[in-house]
Amino acid sequence: MQVQILREAETELWEAVTEYEQIELGLGLRFKDEVQSHIKAIRQHPTLPRIRENNYRRVNLRMFPFYLAYLIRAETVYLIAIAHAKRKPGYWKERKV
Repeated sequence: MQVQILREAETELWEAVTEYEQIELGLGLRFKDEVQSHIKAIRQHPTLPRIRENNYRRVNLRMFPFYLAYLIRAETVYLIAIAHAKRKPGYWKERKV
């Protein structure tokens, strides 16, 4: 299945990478690698996570307090947020694909 990353989610990725790199050299790259690994898993099994409110699905990262929120439309997965699990809950729910 094809994965499209919304511009806002891409921005969130790079902001988090930058923030983690400032904390410890290489930590941001580990964050990016974990996100990419989860995107690969979503591509292979997009319907595995349960559907949540507003028809989105969510995958929690293992090593970082972030999750990937996405929608499935036809044969495409739209990654709508790379969100911190403890900051501004649901801020991204109005994003359109």
